[in-house]
Amino acid sequence: MSKRKSAKYKLDRRMGENIWGRPNSPINRRSYGPGQHGQRRKGKMSDYGLQLRAKQKLKGYYGDVTEKQFRRTYGEAAKMKGDTGQNLIGLLERRLDMLVYRAKFAPTIFAARQIVSHGHIRVNGVKCNIASRRINVGDVISLGDKAKEMALVIEAQSLPEREIPDYVAADGTDKVSFTRVPTLDEVPYPVTMEPNLVVEFYSR
Repeated sequence: MSKRKSAKYKLDRRMGENIWGRPNSPINRRSYGPGQHGQRRKGKMSDYGLQLRAKQKLKGYYGDVTEKQFRRTYGEAAKMKGDTGQNLIGLLERRLDMLVYRAKFAPTIFAARQIVSHGHIRVNGVKCNIASRRINVGDVISLGDKAKEMALVIEAQSLPEREIPDYVAADGTDKVSFTRVPTLDEVPYPVTMEPNLVVEFYSR
């Protein structure tokens, strides 16, 4: 399991955007970057810098997956037919932890990963604790009995800033099914993601 050791929301300030759309993001209070020199005026970013930033933002949004795991996912996307950027988004959206987050079973992607790793999630009725597991179209994701009463889950389901997307069909409050692999424009990102720049970064 990928672990984020540094402060989660510092990434927002480094990117200058509220990438998860959370009301408690520090970027809402301090729009400059973190650290001693965060308020310095920044010069024009190079093409490489823009590509790296796009990769770090996308990687961070999905729970700061490891570089090894992210690059492997990109490699799979590049081998698939069609647009590599769209394929990459489709593969990332099929991660179990992301679908738990999309289903509003957890308030953050990091909480979603924790719920999965603690064995509170069922895939087609079978317990699964692998956050990076790839979900197939038609798979059913549900909460375990204990998870239904967890304060974290109840909080997530009441969050006003997020809606369950069309490609995740809810069946009550404790079960969803994955209906189709989404395209980039269907994914409810709070900020603009640029997978085409990620493709350029790895294609150098």
